[in-house]
Amino acid sequence: MRPLQLQDDRVLLALPTRDDVDRITELCQDEQVQRWTTVPVPYRRRDADWFVREVVGPGWDSGQELSWAVRDPADRQVLGMIGLRMEGDGSGEVGFWLAAEARGRGLMSSAVRLVVSHGFEPGGLALERMLWYAHVGNWASRRVAWRAGFRFEGTVRSHLVQRGERRDAWVATLMRADPREPSRPWFDVPILRGDGVVLRRWLDSDADAAAEGCNDPVTRHWLGGLPDPYTRETALGYIAGREEDHATGRGVHWAVALSDDGPAAGSFSLMAVDDGHGPGSAEVGYWVHQSARRTGVATEAVRLMVGHAFASGQAGGLGLRRLVLAHAPGNDASAKVALRNGFRHYGTERAAERLGDGSWADLLWYDLLSTDPR
Repeated sequence: MRPLQLQDDRVLLALPTRDDVDRITELCQDEQVQRWTTVPVPYRRRDADWFVREVVGPGWDSGQELSWAVRDPADRQVLGMIGLRMEGDGSGEVGFWLAAEARGRGLMSSAVRLVVSHGFEPGGLALERMLWYAHVGNWASRRVAWRAGFRFEGTVRSHLVQRGERRDAWVATLMRADPREPSRPWFDVPILRGDGVVLRRWLDSDADAAAEGCNDPVTRHWLGGLPDPYTRETALGYIAGREEDHATGRGVHWAVALSDDGPAAGSFSLMAVDDGHGPGSAEVGYWVHQSARRTGVATEAVRLMVGHAFASGQAGGLGLRRLVLAHAPGNDASAKVALRNGFRHYGTERAAERLGDGSWADLLWYDLLSTDPR
């Protein structure tokens, strides 16, 4: 297959050559490139030279592995790499990496769109589908695939091999007939500040505080489904799961703190967005660390969440129309938080919640409409 260039007004995709060896060597020293790709570590000039001679040229000659350098259209400097590996039967796998200096500008999204268009064009490669794989945790790569319309299919255990070690992989697909745009939103986690309260993204450094909160007897009683024991590793898994909800448009989750640099003092969530309670709805959930109870933290944090949920998309919110909230009888603290924020009791679900002592309790359901007074 004869190499070809692809270009839009942002990037130029062209053949990597021997003249690029020093630049490729320089870029592959980057910690993130080494962390998420299969490049050799340490990466030497001879590795870049081997890539250009033994991978790029033969890959184009056979038509089985097409490699492009992602270049600045103005000076043709190499900014990264993107490749398309043919799997046969109308299927191809796309992979890419980008220099640190070029990240955050949407350049790789442009490159992926160019390769996708070429791959699906009847006059191009006429593929039926494209695959994307990445090591679990490579959120930057996943976001690029999401923007191009790839649909997340799940996690394949021990699928990818990196320098002799098997790692779990995310997989997503894009069919020729699919829209070239996201099928679901990817929710951001804005910092929300109120009266003595800050809602912010969960961090791995919050794991110890989360484990403390979820081992508290009161929390364990009302949240009977918590793992036992609740370890630091459990907390890290919980934090990673919050990011998964953001990426799939299922929810938005915050850690609450009492100051910008303060430790996590609880968890506040908008869950099951558009799922379970009708379009334009979400469920409110929360727990508070024992050190922050009876301080008004929960009431203020829910107020901030409600504001974000009902704010329009243009204003940076979710544009929802209805929120629901539930608690078991006897959880008076949770009831007060709901009522103070304008939620109204609308029904009881009998024997619906298993408590920490193993008993089954009713759930008292409340709701709040965007048009209700708060």
